[in-house]
Amino acid sequence: MACLVAIPVVMAACGSSGGSTSPTTAAITATTAATTAATTNSSTVAASASTGCGQSASPGTVTLTPTIAGKSRLAIVHVPSGYRPPTPVPLVVNMHGSGSTALAQEGFTGMNATADADTFIVVYPQADIPAGSGFDWNVPNEPLIGGGAVPAGAPDDVSFIQQLVTTLEQKYCIDQSRVFATGFSGGARMASQLGCDASSVFAAVAPVSGLRLPTPCPSTRPVPVISFHGTADPVDPYNGNGQAYWTYSVPVAAQRWAAHNGCSATPGTSRPDPGVTLTSYTACTAGSAVELYTITGEGHEWPDGPQLPRSITRPLGPQSTAISANSTMWAFFVGHPLT
Repeated sequence: MACLVAIPVVMAACGSSGGSTSPTTAAITATTAATTAATTNSSTVAASASTGCGQSASPGTVTLTPTIAGKSRLAIVHVPSGYRPPTPVPLVVNMHGSGSTALAQEGFTGMNATADADTFIVVYPQADIPAGSGFDWNVPNEPLIGGGAVPAGAPDDVSFIQQLVTTLEQKYCIDQSRVFATGFSGGARMASQLGCDASSVFAAVAPVSGLRLPTPCPSTRPVPVISFHGTADPVDPYNGNGQAYWTYSVPVAAQRWAAHNGCSATPGTSRPDPGVTLTSYTACTAGSAVELYTITGEGHEWPDGPQLPRSITRPLGPQSTAISANSTMWAFFVGHPLT
């Protein structure tokens, strides 16, 4: 999987510049309509201010190295330009793919611009298992890329992410009812895991190119899920039959989440944008929802992410601007606070 390791080098050079930040209007309209029908209007859910609302902090991007479970970790935090404590703002945890880094994910997703436009804090945590020029996540009960075993003594990354959220809530003015998780590839599998293992922390999750339903899934509530995946993904194939951690298809993963959330067994389908199919499971327990955006012809990429060189897209597959993952997932998050 040398192709995955190559991403950090390129994206670090890209800095925090992103792709198009224009909303994908049709997709956002579809998502908004579905969430309005399935969930409580977010405006009726009062903000739950964290203890950090009494702390001073300025907008901008900083790198933190908190000590968690006795180990120094790394996370890049972007505080939006509209941050004005004591008004609490949402938090989005954005996790990089296998063999990548926090800095690479910041550039790869271009989410800082979305955070500034919609006033939420985004944090890019870094995994700790060395993998080429980057790092792998310790996804519970799953092998690493290539089938290797997780090294003995590797940190518990589910616990790390939860403790990182707690640390940020003490440092910044965060709305604890609006904490969300997203990630790419291995980071998407981590986001899926957090939906199961930390459902009291994360209001909703948005795996990109890596949706799974972990087994077991001990969530204490139905967790809203929105996911994006390209049909030409050579790393985590849309139809499954990939590596040891990737056996079943993406539609099956969405179907399993729908069953877990008590949704209607028959999904609705629509075409919100050319080349994009939305599969929506509604009538879910407690107003949750499951949405899968299938992007025809896209590879192992972040939809509407920054333009990548052919040295990256050749092994990972084509990019697509048919839908903005950032804008569409944010519309979904807005409609699904923790209640």
